[in-house]
Amino acid sequence: QVQLVESGGGLVQAGGSLRLSCAVSGSGFSINVLGWYRQAPGKRRDMVATITSGGSTNYADSVKGRFAISRDNTKNTVNLQMNSLKVEDTAVYYCYGNFKGSYSFNYWGQGTQVTVSS
Repeated sequence: QVQLVESGGGLVQAGGSLRLSCAVSGSGFSINVLGWYRQAPGKRRDMVATITSGGSTNYADSVKGRFAISRDNTKNTVNLQMNSLKVEDTAVYYCYGNFKGSYSFNYWGQGTQVTVSS
């Protein structure tokens, strides 16, 4: 059983910073890709940033240069440092993982709200 537990969301003014963290727990699988997705009201869930077990990163164009994803493979955690936040970054942010047990599967956290005020 996989668990992804997010923390660090909240309310911040435009131009401010927040740091999201996600802890992965469970057994019987290896962790491939970890990342963050977000979903604003009435919109689809979109990729924000991902990071492979080897440290390769991928970012949505809208957050490049402002957000940074990092991962600690010894602690099974993934973080998202968000700087220069904009009102349009407001969304529920979901921790995401791709795992390999007897088969490959994806899993999501419960989500954490990030609200950026003008």
